[in-house]
Amino acid sequence: MFATKSKSKEPMKEPPRRPDFWIETCDSVSQICRFDSNGRLSVTIASDSRPIIQRVVESFLNKFFPSGYPYSVNEGYLTYTQFRALQHFSSAALSVLSTQSLLFAAGLRPTPAQATAVSWILKDGMQHAGKLICSNMGARMDSEPKSWRILADVLYDLGTGLEVVSPLCPHLFLETAGLGNFAKGMAVVAARATRLPIYSSFAKEGNLSDLFAKGEAISTLFNVLGIGAGIQLASTVCSSIQGKLIVAPLLSAIHIYSVAEEMRAAPVNTLNPQRTAMIVANFLESGKISSPADLRYQENLIHPGRVIKEAGNVKVGQPLKNVVKNLSALKELRDIFPSEKFLINRQDKLTYMSLEQSASGEDALRGWLVAAFADAMEKSGDGSSGLPVLNAAYEKMESVFPGFLSEVKMRGWYTDQFLDGNGKRYAF
Repeated sequence: MFATKSKSKEPMKEPPRRPDFWIETCDSVSQICRFDSNGRLSVTIASDSRPIIQRVVESFLNKFFPSGYPYSVNEGYLTYTQFRALQHFSSAALSVLSTQSLLFAAGLRPTPAQATAVSWILKDGMQHAGKLICSNMGARMDSEPKSWRILADVLYDLGTGLEVVSPLCPHLFLETAGLGNFAKGMAVVAARATRLPIYSSFAKEGNLSDLFAKGEAISTLFNVLGIGAGIQLASTVCSSIQGKLIVAPLLSAIHIYSVAEEMRAAPVNTLNPQRTAMIVANFLESGKISSPADLRYQENLIHPGRVIKEAGNVKVGQPLKNVVKNLSALKELRDIFPSEKFLINRQDKLTYMSLEQSASGEDALRGWLVAAFADAMEKSGDGSSGLPVLNAAYEKMESVFPGFLSEVKMRGWYTDQFLDGNGKRYAF
């Protein structure tokens, strides 16, 4: 008998499993989505039946607008972007004309190719001095980023204007070029310092970096286009100083107008004196809280420190010595506002408010409401004034503030800080 040796069966190897995939279709675009063997998701376009124009438009939006636009940004971002593009275009063209004029004033042949080197050399001196001076005003820029952004562009155009007219006084070349770069240095610091608060006003989904990156992409694109237009102007219409004196003011006017409209479109949601006063004034008038988008076109960007009568004529950030004149007055006010981080006093139809060192936006709102209620009570003609009216206004504020604050936060205002722009604060 022969024993048969059975062969051991090798375990069957399962064929490698193909990665799962699925197809997603949206707006005539089909995409194949699959996980590879390492678990990474890859997406490829299977078919795209969109017209070529629509593809180009969407490609442009993807490169120069934040992901999820327009739903990922706040109202006004498109207007802001349009005027930002026009601003950079006119500024870049104006810059080419100014550097060409500098070359001419220096006795060099004013070719566009030489403009960059000479411009960089001229910046190294007075421009740094301008940057150092302007860097000390950071707190004011936090409080009023829109106004400082406009001022930055006015200073920049002033500097370029001095460079444009430099051929008219070649014996003062160093003076005009140095002063122009001094103004430009201040402009650079102010523009960069206010960039983040402006971009933050549009970030709706924590996408600040995406907004910043796409904003810089738009700036770069239109700067390049503006440089091209400036080179063309420099070799044709503006080849003479007379042509520059005509075109340069026009480009400057477009530049300033663009940045003004750009800033007006930005719905900044931080509390500063002007915006706080406007919130309180609108609340007293209509009983409603305005959102940052509602107030953006009502802000005074030329004179932001104005006193708003409808909000109690409040001057905030005052030294404590301007609020109280003696120790007894201080004790009386502290008795009225025992646990508050503000002290207010009415003098000569104005309300002076001083804030404690750690006061927040909520504290400023509380003080502003007291001032507005006190002003309204005095104007009503019931005969009350002085400390009694402040006491009554404080009680009224306490009754309405919880609902008021809840609505303020719901409308999108950031109340953790109050940006008074280096205003004086006290600490006992």
